[in-house]
Amino acid sequence: MEGWDVAMQPLRIGDVVPRFVARSTQGPFDLDSCRGEWLILFSHPADFTPVCTSEVVALARAAPEFGALGCRLVGLSVDSLYSHLAWIRLIRDTTGVTIDFPIIEDPTMEIARGYGMVSSNAHDSGTVRMTYFIDPDGVIQAMNSYPLTVGRSIPEMLRILTALQRVRGGSGLAPADWQPGADLLRIPGETAQAAFASEDPAGWFHAPLSDGG
Repeated sequence: MEGWDVAMQPLRIGDVVPRFVARSTQGPFDLDSCRGEWLILFSHPADFTPVCTSEVVALARAAPEFGALGCRLVGLSVDSLYSHLAWIRLIRDTTGVTIDFPIIEDPTMEIARGYGMVSSNAHDSGTVRMTYFIDPDGVIQAMNSYPLTVGRSIPEMLRILTALQRVRGGSGLAPADWQPGADLLRIPGETAQAAFASEDPAGWFHAPLSDGG
């Protein structure tokens, strides 16, 4: 693994994600193969667990929506490849849902440690519950962490991804509770001239911008 340091600090927004190559349910997986497109990398502490199973099923059902946004889904679990294969087979046989996105194995927690999901000396994978929104340049644009007891919101993942794509390149800002099609916010001016130019006292820093998407 290139430039890998298992003692590295947790990744943050704005960091370039470290490259790794690992086995997955879709064959060998190289993170660099995702460059040039959006990627959501989400991790689980174990297969055959209630919350993780519900999430994988929900994400598989929503995969066409992520695909329509030019985004790949990639899962990671600390269990072995054979455990992953047995898990997705059970999911298909019991729910009728096929998991077509790769799920990466990380039985030594090397990837989890390298990404800072767990400490370098951790023996428990309970904190491996992260979601990384990675842009086409391999840079983390957003990230969330979750406890073992609460599942991710797939609509919220889609909303975050869409918002990140809308504001990419400095075209605007996404306000609270923004939904696709709603107004964005203009990027405020940073001079006294901009502050005094608007008749609305708040217009220079809080003005709507039509969502061109």
